[in-house]
Amino acid sequence: MLRVGVVGMKGIGRTHSDAYRSHAETELVCVCDKVNELADKAAADYSVKAYYDVAEMLKNERLDIVGVCTGGFENGGDHFQPTMQALDAGCHVLCEKPLSNDLDEARQMVLKAREKGRYLGTNLNHRFTPQAAKAKEWVVNGDLGEPLLMNMVLWINNPNETSPWFHLRALHPHSIDIMRYFCGEVARVQAFLKKAGERVCWSNAQINMQFESGALGHLTGSYDAAPQHGIERCEVMGTKGRFVIENVFEELIWFPRDSDQRVVYHTGIMGGFNSFSDTFRARIHRFVDQVVAGADPAEIEASGADGFAAQAVIEAAIKSHETGAVAEVERVEL
Repeated sequence: MLRVGVVGMKGIGRTHSDAYRSHAETELVCVCDKVNELADKAAADYSVKAYYDVAEMLKNERLDIVGVCTGGFENGGDHFQPTMQALDAGCHVLCEKPLSNDLDEARQMVLKAREKGRYLGTNLNHRFTPQAAKAKEWVVNGDLGEPLLMNMVLWINNPNETSPWFHLRALHPHSIDIMRYFCGEVARVQAFLKKAGERVCWSNAQINMQFESGALGHLTGSYDAAPQHGIERCEVMGTKGRFVIENVFEELIWFPRDSDQRVVYHTGIMGGFNSFSDTFRARIHRFVDQVVAGADPAEIEASGADGFAAQAVIEAAIKSHETGAVAEVERVEL
């Protein structure tokens, strides 16, 4: 049985805690938050011990996995310290996205996990659906053919104005991870951004990409959308066909190139997902399963390295916007 502590006890931390409690191989033994009331409330609800300091938690508890669900500036500013502390203590870590809003810190986190021989995962939960898994089979097995084009849309309604880059850094690790999941590493980007009205945040983005394979991608993102009409659409075209994933897990459609028919996989057919919250459970359970199995660190799905790679694309998009030029994407050397 793996012993788990979760750091950060707002809504996301609660979701992670519930997922660990529902896995047969994990036991939630403590929670931690610098806001005493949040830690105390969660501890009472889960009948576990409360901590208000990560170092104190790691000193007193023998933990196998630490879930880092803190927020901070741009939703990633408080991820670095608890992750590094947990890795130094010999724990595996599953960190919320973005891995960090600072690319150098994200690199250090990845390298620290390698140094310590620990697993580092990122909660890039959009890829952990039956629809994404089926589509990935088509890519790997060659049913799609050579990947040519990818269009990705992710838009929600978020009025947050904490920084000009909040929309890109906080939201689009998800969309870029899906793009990398199907088409591989991104080599270069060209970004065009727009603020809505008097907003501080660059709340709308159109980003062109070229993958290392030569395939082409396009990302449309917004914090000014109406999510009741769907938050995400993923479309990938290859030489043998095209697939579309509607709204993360609701529907997968396959369009063969040599036929006028299409195949539709509804979520009811593929099973297991009734709401977006199910993607958190699937992602966290997969991390636990890989820890239990003793997976090769290079095989960890949605790893820390994947989190870094998504952030590197975002930083290249920011650079492209600032310079008006195509920007190369930085890679992490492992």
